[in-house]
Amino acid sequence: MRPRPTRRRGPLTATAATLAALTAAAALGAAPSASATPAPAPAPAPAPAPVGATARATVDSAQDRAARDLARSLKDASWRTSLRAATLKAPGATGVPVTERATGALKTRLAAADRDIAEAKGLPAATGTGTGSLLRLRLGAPSMRAALSAGVTPWVAAAGSDDSARTVTAYDSQGRAHELDARVAPAQPVYVVDIDTTKALAAGLDVVRKELAKAGLASAAPTASATSATSANALSATAGFWTTKITSVRLNDDQEPWVKGDAEIYTLVSGFGQDGKVRVDPVDMPYLDSDGTTYRPNQILVNWSNYKYDLADAVMMEEDGSTNYRELAKAIATALLTITDQGAYVPLVNAILDAMPDDWWTDDPDYVDSWYTLARQSTGTLQGARGNGTLTVEPYFVQQF
Repeated sequence: MRPRPTRRRGPLTATAATLAALTAAAALGAAPSASATPAPAPAPAPAPAPVGATARATVDSAQDRAARDLARSLKDASWRTSLRAATLKAPGATGVPVTERATGALKTRLAAADRDIAEAKGLPAATGTGTGSLLRLRLGAPSMRAALSAGVTPWVAAAGSDDSARTVTAYDSQGRAHELDARVAPAQPVYVVDIDTTKALAAGLDVVRKELAKAGLASAAPTASATSATSANALSATAGFWTTKITSVRLNDDQEPWVKGDAEIYTLVSGFGQDGKVRVDPVDMPYLDSDGTTYRPNQILVNWSNYKYDLADAVMMEEDGSTNYRELAKAIATALLTITDQGAYVPLVNAILDAMPDDWWTDDPDYVDSWYTLARQSTGTLQGARGNGTLTVEPYFVQQF
């Protein structure tokens, strides 16, 4: 679990005070006479669970149900052999799309878990034309391959969403639970049930883009009636456009439990669009699997033809499995729609971070790092504000055909 930045609560405090004052005034106006029998005080309504906590609990519960069902299914020797061969053959941490391989009652139960996960994450239904199955099964650690290959019946554990967990619960084929050390991979082979975060993140960022566009945070294209500066940008765009390209990126070690596997990284690039409204562009970084490794993606981070000013911000986040993308987009939109173009660059990083509810910082989505004042001319190595990430960037002109 990463440390969170300082959160500002001024606007919320003022709103609460205003509501308290209005409530008190209403109560005085409706006060009963001294002789009236006071009515019993109504029982306080239970506070709703925070959105992030609800999504996380639903996802964790669905994964745990799937882990127990899969563990019991391994009593079937033929299925156990088939699943072992598929798991050993799967490259790296890719895992096996286990719902698609299952049959009968097991497939029905896993499909139900898939639907619960998709709904909790604010994604299209996990069946039909929606996101598709998100559950996958993988081997917990490379050190377990020898025992699995030798025919040892594996236990099954759910990845969960808590980076700080000290123990992991794994189930054997008899349904018995075993507590394992979360930081030290056991000799016993363990299948891990988790979410295909590559698929979930791709679908989730599509949801974010659509929700931000509906909220008016996707910049409109320049028109013929735009200002002279905007018209100049539009004319230059006919021959191509300038971008900022990532030539290398590296993140520090986050010491995640062995059961969590690789996480998926994405970046929210923000600035003022050509129409003067705040714009947010999600950028998927599917190659960034492991901390402590330098990647050289040559990936475009910022398309400067989308922005009014020669400055933009970037917030890098980590998808650990239980992000509700629809709520994430709504929270960001609510915060950024209050920021107006003042004729100059305004940093947007803090507004994006402050938009996220407190409970989302316990694990998911994790704040990785942020970069302020990226410019079209930015070049060389840039350290993140948290010191957790390093980007090497350069200007890159995309030539029109």
